[in-house]
Amino acid sequence: MISLKEFLIPAIDIRGGKVVRLYKGDFSQQKVYYDNPADVAKQFADLGFKKIHIVDLDGAKEGLPSNLSVIEKIRNSVDCELQVGGGIRTSEAVEKLLNQIGINYVVIGTLAVKQPDLFEEIINQHPNKVILSIDSKEGKVAVGGWLQSSLYSPEEFALQYGEKPIWGYLYTVIEKDGTLSGVDVEPYQRIKQVVKKPVLASGGVASLEDVKKLMGITDGVVVGRAIYEGKIDIFSL
Repeated sequence: MISLKEFLIPAIDIRGGKVVRLYKGDFSQQKVYYDNPADVAKQFADLGFKKIHIVDLDGAKEGLPSNLSVIEKIRNSVDCELQVGGGIRTSEAVEKLLNQIGINYVVIGTLAVKQPDLFEEIINQHPNKVILSIDSKEGKVAVGGWLQSSLYSPEEFALQYGEKPIWGYLYTVIEKDGTLSGVDVEPYQRIKQVVKKPVLASGGVASLEDVKKLMGITDGVVVGRAIYEGKIDIFSL
């Protein structure tokens, strides 16, 4: 059986070079936790976590990666797997992250909605290295740093790429993200019924109980605020 340290994926959200968290993806509701993301990543790796989730929030908003030097410092400070999302909307950005910086997986959502042909080109060039980001807001997939809505339901969007060479999915319930309001397992159960590839959950985790609720349903869970606010004691896992 998968261990908690394999299942739980700590999140490092970067804005202006610092570790922050947003409330429900709202850029005006930000809390800064640490000044040095690489130090935070090293602590997670030293504790035995197998994978770290990194979000370039500036990149998500601007549409191109904006914290590459910070991400590179993280890569140079840890050996564990890194998955990076936020503003990855060109082949060049994917190439730089995967082949130059040495990131293990890139997380892409907006590009798959807005430029599906380019997205398909990227996943064919980098098979099993792309995680499709499904960001759900009021039952529809949101894009552009969660600031725009699309017409897709999460299930429709996931199925479009079900037979394509993506690694799997990162499914975020935006209404829950950064709220510490607890996990709703139903959206993840629904999507797991229609897809075969791995699904990572994100949004609302408030306790270790929430993490355990998702074990057996999803293939991992991304956790940010609950770690930084001490709701989950990562030192005792």
